[in-house]
Amino acid sequence: MGFIGLYVLNTIFMLIVAIREVRRPEKALNWLAIGLIFPVLGFVIYRIIANPIHFRKERLTSPNNVSDPLPDSFSPASSIIAQSVSQLTVHGLRSGRVQLLTNGIETYYKLIASLQNAQSTVEVEYYTYRDDQIGKRITDILIERAEAGVKIRFIRDGWGSKQFPKHVINRMMDAGIDCRTIFPLSFPWIPTLTYRDHCKIVVIDGIEAFTGGINVGDEYTGLKPDVGFWRDTHMRLVGEVANDLRKIFDVHWHIASKEKIPQKAKQGIRNRSKQIIPTAKVSLSGWSEEWGAELDAGVDPVSGTESLHYAYMQTLESNPGIPTEVIRQAYFICLTQATKSIDITTPYFVPESDIIMALKTAVARGVRVRLLVPRHVTPKIVGPASRTYYGELIEAGVQIYMYEKDILHAKVMIIDEEMAGVGSANYDMRSFRLNFEVIELLYSADVGRELTEQFERDLLDSVPLQMEELLQRSYPQRIIEQTARLFSPLL
Repeated sequence: MGFIGLYVLNTIFMLIVAIREVRRPEKALNWLAIGLIFPVLGFVIYRIIANPIHFRKERLTSPNNVSDPLPDSFSPASSIIAQSVSQLTVHGLRSGRVQLLTNGIETYYKLIASLQNAQSTVEVEYYTYRDDQIGKRITDILIERAEAGVKIRFIRDGWGSKQFPKHVINRMMDAGIDCRTIFPLSFPWIPTLTYRDHCKIVVIDGIEAFTGGINVGDEYTGLKPDVGFWRDTHMRLVGEVANDLRKIFDVHWHIASKEKIPQKAKQGIRNRSKQIIPTAKVSLSGWSEEWGAELDAGVDPVSGTESLHYAYMQTLESNPGIPTEVIRQAYFICLTQATKSIDITTPYFVPESDIIMALKTAVARGVRVRLLVPRHVTPKIVGPASRTYYGELIEAGVQIYMYEKDILHAKVMIIDEEMAGVGSANYDMRSFRLNFEVIELLYSADVGRELTEQFERDLLDSVPLQMEELLQRSYPQRIIEQTARLFSPLL
């Protein structure tokens, strides 16, 4: 074909990209630049990344989804947010109770205790589910409850849980657990490399649920030596909101691929006892001996006081198979309605221009805006891309803090200390467009106050980012950062 032919072909491809993305000029320019850097190959990457699979799925959002208003005791800003996002929610406004969990140890104590008390059904869905000490303990409990007659369904992401052993899946199915994988690792691997189930959902008996940022793995305890301290936020929810999360699980269940059931497992399913057998009190005695002292010294929420706050809640799911970027739109609504304060904690900050503008205009309205991000980011390309946004935000008056105590993985947004968003979604294009994500919008002064207090504690392990630090970057550093931002559609 020759060089001229390739040039003409690549120009045609780039025109197609420009026409398809005309409604999003920033995204179109990114892809055009990638096409120039990687002729022909850039268009192939575009076709893989930017064109979502059309899933056959039940629509979770509806323009006819009318939500009851918040009580008059809430501020006008919270009421406007609740009403504005009602059409994006799974069911509308729910009332119930929420317990905030701000570390892995606390989360696993509560999760294990609740799983042991399961009586009829358990739904489990995780992006990362490991076969380490934490994973083995939870797997054993799931198997124990399945053998006692509890109906259990289990979903894992094919990429995030790619190292989860097949023999453990077989053991789970042998006990009667139904197992599926979203985008399993199989040729041609394109869906696996593009789309991910980033949700963390556990629903127990349809009345209790866990969701947030914590997966299943030793690193989330904050006690794994080669990882270090891990700061995260999870939730235990009690009430009808659990059914909203189960509805999301059901949609993902029908998308996921069935695991092949071994013959032994088929026999086990037929012979399962239907009698519910109670299990012992939660115990972590089987965990690593070197963690023993820390675990014994940690808070045991099972024996402690229940810190359940009454709250109104809205459940939102983002899915690459639908055109509406549900969570991105909800974040934008929240940011534009804040009247006093916005506090955001996120491990990945690579947003698009509308989110940046919402933050800057909030400051212009007199809103205090604070952004907490990690100093050290994995994967490393995300950190340089994020730094390209910080200068204009600081210049606009946004206060940016760099968390320096090992790992920051929490995804929390607090508006006016009265409502909050907590879940699995980051402030990046992948979370908004390519991942399965779930968040809860919580309306409660008690929840807002507790999350704000945790935010203030996190600031003690952080340092404010100054414009001088950004100006001192070397020219090569700036080039690396701008190049990383160019590839933001892939992050």
